[in-house]
This record gives sequence, C-alpha cells and structure tokens, in this order.
Amino acid sequence: MSSTMLILIAVAGIFGLLYLVIRTKLHAFVSLMLVSLLVGIAAGMPLDEVITSVESGMGGTLGFVAIVVGLGAMFGKMLEVSGGVERLAQTLLQKFGEERSQWALGIAGFLVAIPVFFDVGFIILVPIVYGLAKKTGKSLLYYGVPLLAGLAVTHSYIPPTPGPIAVADLIGAELGWVILFGILAGIPSMIIAGPLFGKYIANKIHITVPDYMNFEEKEYDKDLPGFKMIAGIILVPLVLILINTLSTVIFAEGHIVREITTFIGNPIVALIIATLLTFKLLGTRRGYTKQEVQDIATKALEPAGIIILVTGAGGVFKQVLIDSGVGEVLGQMMAGSSLPPILLAFLIAAVVRVAQGSATVSMVTAAGLISPVIDILGMEGPVLGLIVIAIAAGATVLSHVNDSGFWLVNRYFGLDVKDTLKTWTVMETLIGLVGLGVALGLGLFIS
Repeated sequence: MSSTMLILIAVAGIFGLLYLVIRTKLHAFVSLMLVSLLVGIAAGMPLDEVITSVESGMGGTLGFVAIVVGLGAMFGKMLEVSGGVERLAQTLLQKFGEERSQWALGIAGFLVAIPVFFDVGFIILVPIVYGLAKKTGKSLLYYGVPLLAGLAVTHSYIPPTPGPIAVADLIGAELGWVILFGILAGIPSMIIAGPLFGKYIANKIHITVPDYMNFEEKEYDKDLPGFKMIAGIILVPLVLILINTLSTVIFAEGHIVREITTFIGNPIVALIIATLLTFKLLGTRRGYTKQEVQDIATKALEPAGIIILVTGAGGVFKQVLIDSGVGEVLGQMMAGSSLPPILLAFLIAAVVRVAQGSATVSMVTAAGLISPVIDILGMEGPVLGLIVIAIAAGATVLSHVNDSGFWLVNRYFGLDVKDTLKTWTVMETLIGLVGLGVALGLGLFIS
C-alpha cells in the first residue's frame, strides 16, 4: 500500500475517533478500540494480526499502567478519607497567614493533586476558598484560581497522576525525568497561572459564593493527621523514583547501590511502599479496622478503572499504528517537519484537546502518534521526559465547554460561560504555555 494511502488512513482514523467521541458520544474506550480495529483493517493487515496487535497493545500498556494507577488511587483515597488533604491546606494557611493565603492555596493544590484526583481535591478544598472569600469580601477568584492552578499543574505534569504516567509508558520515558521536569515546569506554571493571574482576574471579575453552595465544614471520623506525616507520605514515592533516576547517572551498571535504588525506586515498588504506609499510618494506626481500610481501597479503584481502560485503548491504537506500517509513514512525515519534536508533540495534543475535551484522550492519542517519530529519530533518555511534559501541556491548553473541568468550575464558582472562559480557560492555557516554554528551554540543553 502506498505511503499516501497510509497517511490518509491515519488521518481518517483520527477524524473518526473525534467524530465518535464528540458527535455520537461513544465512550472514549470503545471509540479508541473501534478506530484501532478499523485502521488495522483499512491498512491491509490480516484480520488475525489485527487482533494480535490489539491484545499486544492492551497487555503491553496495562502491565505497568494498571498497577501504578491502581496503587496511586488507593494511596490518594486514604489521604482523602483520613483528612490528610484538609490538614495540608489548614497548616499551609496558618503558616502563610491570610495575606499570603493565595500562595498557601496554590501550594496546597500542588501537593494534594500528586496523590488525589483533580476533581476530588477541588471539591474537598473549595469550602476553604468559600470561607476566605466571605471573611475578606474579596472575589472568589482571588483564592479559587490559585487553588485550581496548583491542582491542575500537578494533575497535568507530575506522576503518579494518570496522565503523565500513561504518556511516559506509551513513549518509553523514565518517570524520574518526568517528575523532575514536571516540577521544573509546574512551579512557574502554578505561580503565573495561580496567584499572579488570580490577583489580576479577581480585580476584573468580582464574584461571591453562589447561593446554592451552602457548604458545611466536613466532619471526619478521627482527628486530622499531622502535617509532617502527610507531607512525608506524599513525598515518599517521588523521592524514591528520583533517587532511582539519579543513581543511573551517578553509579555504573551493576553497582550494588544502583541495583538497590533501581528496585526500590521503580514506580511500582515506590507506590507499593507509599500505599502500605497510608494503610498503616492513616488507617489501622488511627483506629480504622482492617476491613474499613480494605473497603476504602476497593472504593478507590472505581474511578481508576476508567482511566486504566482508556489508557490501555491508547496503547492498542499505538500498537496498531506501528504494526500496520501507518505509524512509520506518519512518523517519517512528522520527523521531516521543520518543527522541533517537543513543539510537534504539544501541537498534536492541543489539537485533539480542543476538538474533544478530554485531557486523558488527548494525551494517549498524541503519545500514540508521536511514538513513531521518537523511534525514527532515535530519541531516548531525558529528552523523552520533555516530550511527556510537552504532550501534557498541549492537553491542558484551551479547556472549554467540551471539558468536564470547565463545568465543574462553572458550577462551584457560579460563573456564566463567558466568565468561565475568561478565568478557567485562560488559567489552563497559561499552565500549558508556560509548561511548553520550560520544555523548549530545557530542550536546548538536553539532547
């Protein structure tokens, strides 16, 4: 089959995916699976090989992603249920004081979203934003935007959140580099899109707590856990993974230190350690029965299951592109582009994001499309971490009415659509653009 025909099949597959998700409202998992099958058949693959590619793509992806996302969900759920999220926010507000509460909320969001899903963290902490706005008379956006920015930045850039985990696995990036670059991209993104933009937009748009949001302070079964313990538990997996990455730079292969750190710093082992710590320190040691801890962990897997399946379907899409030969032709075409791979990755993710709304679908689709370029150019090592950040940045920009996050903020802040575009959409776009800028800047020094 000619290269032109293979390119047309790839383009038709992408448009078909967007059509199924946007117009027919077919679930992203089913849409990705269906498009993968159709692309394989259209590219002339024998039917049995299409099925083999599907199984290979799903199995190869979920072997890692399912474990990490599942453990991360349990880890975060224990922090949520125990009141650890609330403790982080309260302590930071006390330390920073009311005058610098914007910064406290931004940092709280940044830390909370490492183990806890974005929407859960927001719903838990938004009553604090309401309380501050009522107390000071300032616009809800003055406090709300920094919190949202902190949550959104980490949700996009820093594992073990599902998006960067999925992309890193699909393109073969080492998580230590993704965490390091995610922090480097995330901090300026949070500052610019959070406290700085929040202060600016609060002077333009004054909103108060919506009448229909009469929140009472959440009651917890136990006293809130200590701040140092919560911060320590959150940092455990990040530190172990980073130590693993650094040891590969410092120690030669086969060195005993490198072998040990490679094991305990593997994301799976690091998250098992962190999850067990939460079960013990936030669970049984604080009065929860073993059955209650088990029930909490089981409940955590419900939202994780959807993310795992969509990511697995993204792996199927990638595998079919590769096995059908479409990926190689597409990769050569994109590799021949004058655009740097980092910028190319950002643009692919951004286009899919604007078209269909879901950040997760945007990330896995972009990773599947950019993967052949990585193979053709022989890219490896730290630069792949920058590609992950670029894809995450592209999947963050220009959130609008087809994104569930848009409506979450719209409802909780009582905004109309126009003002939600001026606040949430601009904030998300700032996060993406700053992240891209950092990735491009670091790319000048890393090859």
